[in-house]
Amino acid sequence: MTSRNATATRQRILEHAQHQFARHGYTAITVKGVADAAGVSPNLITRYFGGKEGLFLEATRVQIPVANSFDGDRASLGARLAASIVRRWFDTPGQDPLLVLQRASGERPQAAEALAAFLDANSLDPLYHYLRDTGLDDADARDRAAAIDAFVLGVSTRRRVLRSELGDPADLEAWLSATIQRLADG
Repeated sequence: MTSRNATATRQRILEHAQHQFARHGYTAITVKGVADAAGVSPNLITRYFGGKEGLFLEATRVQIPVANSFDGDRASLGARLAASIVRRWFDTPGQDPLLVLQRASGERPQAAEALAAFLDANSLDPLYHYLRDTGLDDADARDRAAAIDAFVLGVSTRRRVLRSELGDPADLEAWLSATIQRLADG
């Protein structure tokens, strides 16, 4: 197997794992099931990822490009965040590593801790700093950031984890935008 084929095979395994973990959580997924879906031997999963736990950890590496959402006035924060959220939800449905972590957090304390730490570092803290830097006092910035973070996580859980319909992207974006902006404005 050439390294290019190994890279492609590893990526294919990872994509199938993300899809299955996002759809079914951690417990229901087997190495054999992921291997079968990816069209490879289960031995390759052990070779590339060390087994189910390593595969899960790799499948849940998450990045949220929120930095662009914090460029601009607070008066349009809701629109920027909503656009970023809706893009993420509709561009990677069922394979979003963040969705994998959300689903698995009820089954695995490690996933819950990883999700909480990730959201603190990539959502709550940057939002708090942004709001504080736009002129809010420390306590108000912290409270508003916590409210926005809880709202978005709640909507994500309701609509993605519990498998409710996301609805029309434009309608969802407008609703998220208005609600986030109200929370940001206090």
